Amino acid sequence: MASRSHRSSSSGRRRTALVSAAVAAVVALVAALIVAFGPDHETDVADSAAATAVAGTRGTPTPTTQEPKPATASPSASARTSSPKATASTASPRPSKAPVSQPARKASASASLAGRIEPGVSYEGVATFYDVGNGDGACLYGPTSDVMTAAMNHTDYETSRACGAYIRVQAGSGASVTVRITNECPLPCAPGQLDLSPQAFAKLAAPVQGRIPITWSLLSPSTSDTVSIRYKTGSSRYWCGVQAIGHRNPLARLEVETASGWKELPRTEYNYFLSEQGSGCGGAIRITDIYGERLEVDGIGVKPDVVQPTRVQFAQH
Repeated sequence: MASRSHRSSSSGRRRTALVSAAVAAVVALVAALIVAFGPDHETDVADSAAATAVAGTRGTPTPTTQEPKPATASPSASARTSSPKATASTASPRPSKAPVSQPARKASASASLAGRIEPGVSYEGVATFYDVGNGDGACLYGPTSDVMTAAMNHTDYETSRACGAYIRVQAGSGASVTVRITNECPLPCAPGQLDLSPQAFAKLAAPVQGRIPITWSLLSPSTSDTVSIRYKTGSSRYWCGVQAIGHRNPLARLEVETASGWKELPRTEYNYFLSEQGSGCGGAIRITDIYGERLEVDGIGVKPDVVQPTRVQFAQH
């Protein structure tokens, strides 16, 4: 009896343990299911799906709330994409602007050749007169029977540039006379002043007046004369002074032809152009008037103090 009773008690305890184990297993399974299908798991799945969708999208990603990187980590977008400014070395050069008008350029060129006395300009001053003697003067043209001459004031004489110019002089009364500049009126003759021959002054006013206000302007007269060339006394092929006589318009320059080309000679106050080293003496000569016209003369030998005529003359303006 005792042993049967003992067997029954042990069997009951085994059954109880099995049941307890089964219950525990069921409880564990239920707990596992709850954990597996709970809210936290659903959130993780959703996040994983969203991350997968974003990774497969080629559009611009939505900004995140991550802490921004310092500004110095990389250049800004505007700095990377802005175009560099043009500099003198990289910019394409712009074409120069054309002059406002061609006539203005021509007038400027004529003015620079003319010096102080310009074509088409009216000048104001006073007229006086002096004893011209034999008609020679600072221009060294020599004695002349022409009585319609004048001496130009020192300022407008301009190192003999006025020599040979034809000037139309008009008085306030309306009387006028044309004279040729053969001399210089030294200081204190004022700019604009003309010292006329007595005969020329008498064409404008009574000599008793002595001094009258005038206006005057440059002329380009009609003439049948041609230009002549004269070498100064003492000239040779080693040194020479050259003078042009009888030119219709004032001279702007005189050049001589040398082995290296045309050479412009400096002008003196006594109206000769000097070649102190002898360059071009006895060779071809080229003269240019204040309008820019050039005349070439050849075959003029070095014959001191001899007037040698040519066949050329400047055009009338």
